[in-house]
Amino acid sequence: MDGRVDPARIAATARALADPDLCCFQEVEGEAQAEALARAFPGHGAYVGWAVDAPAADGGRLRFGNLILSRLPVGRVMRHSLPWPAQADSPSMPRVALEATVRAPWGWLRVTTTHLEYYSSRQRAAQAAQLAEIDAEARMHARTPASAKYAAGPFAPQPCPAEGIVTGDFNMAPGDPAFAPLRRAHVDAWETANPGQAHPPSFFVHDRASGTAPYCCDLVFVARELACRIDSVRIDGDTQASDHQPVVVRFRD
Repeated sequence: MDGRVDPARIAATARALADPDLCCFQEVEGEAQAEALARAFPGHGAYVGWAVDAPAADGGRLRFGNLILSRLPVGRVMRHSLPWPAQADSPSMPRVALEATVRAPWGWLRVTTTHLEYYSSRQRAAQAAQLAEIDAEARMHARTPASAKYAAGPFAPQPCPAEGIVTGDFNMAPGDPAFAPLRRAHVDAWETANPGQAHPPSFFVHDRASGTAPYCCDLVFVARELACRIDSVRIDGDTQASDHQPVVVRFRD
């Protein structure tokens, strides 16, 4: 919030919050930022999903997207393009969901992080619905026996768990109707761990110049099958390392 971009400070804040096994970052700009964050987490694998990949003014590439850092073993990694309905009256950019299959102490699960459109509720609704479709497709794969025709190469079977976590900056409040498709198979981790308590704000907490009232848009949705493993959820409202407040979720082994 002091106007300086410094991935090392962001990484230090994240490590101090929780010594996390897995981190999901949004709004990562370019390979240099992704690599700096990865270096700051030795022992973690780094996986990037660029939503924007376009020519830059300096002759290079302008890249903007999401990053997963995982100390847990990682299987398949997928990058899903999300809907981008044309809308002349609203600025927008392409959006993606980055998915990594990770092996937790209790078994494999899918972790997806994303960053939905800020300016358009129409685009957000389409993107949230697609996240639910992606989850439904993965659940179908989990129930379908893999072909034994190929044992190696890109057709080789990989762990494909039904259960998943979907997290990120959704740019809409928890009660938005656009979350309905996602809530059919998922629970809101905050609501599960803190029943009856409103989500603390995660956006515009320390940035009041816009006049926008603080609200929560950084959420973690957990497959209903994993809800019993949610131990605690907290939103750190004090740090000013970003214009969003970090969400920390702990799971029981």
